[in-house]
Amino acid sequence: MDKSNNITVFILLGLSQNKNTEILCFVFFLFCYIAIWMGNVLIMISITGTQLIEQPMYFFLNYLSLSDLCYTSTVTPKLMTDLLAERKVISYNNCMIQLFTTHLFGGIEIFILTGMAYDRYVAICRPLHYTVIMSRHRCNLIIITCCTGGFVHSACQLFLTIFLPFCGPNEIDHYFCDVYPLLKLACSNTHIIGLLVIANSGLIALVTFVVLIFSYFFILYTVRAFSAESRSKALSTCSSHLTIVVLFFAPALFIYIRPATTFPEDKVFAPFYTIIAPMFNPLIYTLRNTEMKNALRKVWGHQGLLKVKLI
Repeated sequence: MDKSNNITVFILLGLSQNKNTEILCFVFFLFCYIAIWMGNVLIMISITGTQLIEQPMYFFLNYLSLSDLCYTSTVTPKLMTDLLAERKVISYNNCMIQLFTTHLFGGIEIFILTGMAYDRYVAICRPLHYTVIMSRHRCNLIIITCCTGGFVHSACQLFLTIFLPFCGPNEIDHYFCDVYPLLKLACSNTHIIGLLVIANSGLIALVTFVVLIFSYFFILYTVRAFSAESRSKALSTCSSHLTIVVLFFAPALFIYIRPATTFPEDKVFAPFYTIIAPMFNPLIYTLRNTEMKNALRKVWGHQGLLKVKLI
């Protein structure tokens, strides 16, 4: 059956059917989206405008901020528009594009977090070889690998979904197009595809999460023999990274590691890894990082002084 002749648009049921709740959610997510843009753009300008870009940790942080902006922008603008709309509609083609881009930038973000964990491992556990191991060539190679991994992951998600026949209900019980809600609407047996989605999204998230947790625990175990000042610095860095890891992975694992089914709680947990985690990234990496705060003062203080001189 040709799916294009049956379903051309999907109706998103959104976060809530209560108009007052939707208005409150709109205000909250608008604040979050502005904070995401301001914080991440601030980080990128501050890193690229100083010598921090030469350090692998901030080189990766720069790309993490960029992936944050792209990732949350695949979902948040549409969500905010729908919160004020009477009828939440998305075309089939736009739905597939949103599915692909969400998993593309989400996958890139996951792999960049892994790259940052590797960077911290080398910096703390092999400090004498750090500059050789984490050369600019190696950093560029890691970023290319992250982008390639994200593309392969999202392409797999798209190909598992795009050939599904949709010939019945077209209401998606979510606020964006994702694999499991779409599998629920398909008028064919999706058991095998559901297992492939778990093998793709679920296992990637689980394996990455376990690797990240063990890497940071190994780092913390290694710094036991360091001085009190070094231990404090390592703990501060690792705790910041672990906070983002938990915020991002815990709700994602709840959704993608189980069999192909949907729960009403899914669209409650989804904002944590699509909006909340990207919003906290700038706060955690700047407010708890002395070098970033100094870079912010240097870049923006210099610009402020320049404006005063021009006036």
